[in-house]
Amino acid sequence: MTVSVMARPHIGALYVYPIKSLAGVSVLEATVTDRGFEHDRRMMLVDPAGRFVTQRELPELATLGVELEDDVVRVSAGDGDDLQVPLHSEGPELPVQVWRSRVLATAVSAEADAWFSQVMERPLRLVYMPDSAHREVNHAYAPEGGLVSFADGYPYLAVTQSALEELSARLGHTMSARRFRPNIVIEGAPPFAEDTWGHFVVGGVGFHGVKPCARCVVVTLDPDTGMGGTEPLSTLARYRKRDGHVYFGQNLMAEGEGVVAVGMLIDIEGEAA
Repeated sequence: MTVSVMARPHIGALYVYPIKSLAGVSVLEATVTDRGFEHDRRMMLVDPAGRFVTQRELPELATLGVELEDDVVRVSAGDGDDLQVPLHSEGPELPVQVWRSRVLATAVSAEADAWFSQVMERPLRLVYMPDSAHREVNHAYAPEGGLVSFADGYPYLAVTQSALEELSARLGHTMSARRFRPNIVIEGAPPFAEDTWGHFVVGGVGFHGVKPCARCVVVTLDPDTGMGGTEPLSTLARYRKRDGHVYFGQNLMAEGEGVVAVGMLIDIEGEAA
């Protein structure tokens, strides 16, 4: 019997998040870099003290639309007011904080600061991570010297489509991957197969799993409205909770650079320790 090629594990979807904690952009291909997909979370909103701001404290960020257009990011508010910012900025440097990490970023523009401050009704600044900024991952789980953008902890996050479908069946309604903000959605694999993938290769680029992703309140926020609730954390806690945390998806590091695309097959070369 001939086995369909697409029954094998493959990339079902790819997402890039140009601005941390804003909506993701679905892409057909993505360039792998030393700190995540190209353009992924290279920009971030901070408060006047330089501390990162996310949907955890400002769920209204979910209501902003995000599009990638050539060399700019277009952000839109509900009133039709749009902002365009370049994908690369060379403004003045300022220190910023993401969790316990401190790194030098560059200011994007006074226009961007004013736009976000007005729309969100609180003082905010938009900053960019230049290539010269080196923010390292947690060495307790990943090799020393590994870099990450403004993502919470690691450069890449993968989830399986079958795990989303299983969760949807338990909930009684469809749960989109957008709730979990992955970079890679895997199709053709059992639910939570990524838990055991220590090393896999896509399009000649190697990835290795470093840590299951513990989920926070952000997954309970509707990705369109920012309105919260208890799901899907309550349901996930019944079968994905251990050590006081609910896990969904796998944090990844990449080895080398290259391009990955939707439909590419995934070759699993090692299991997680």
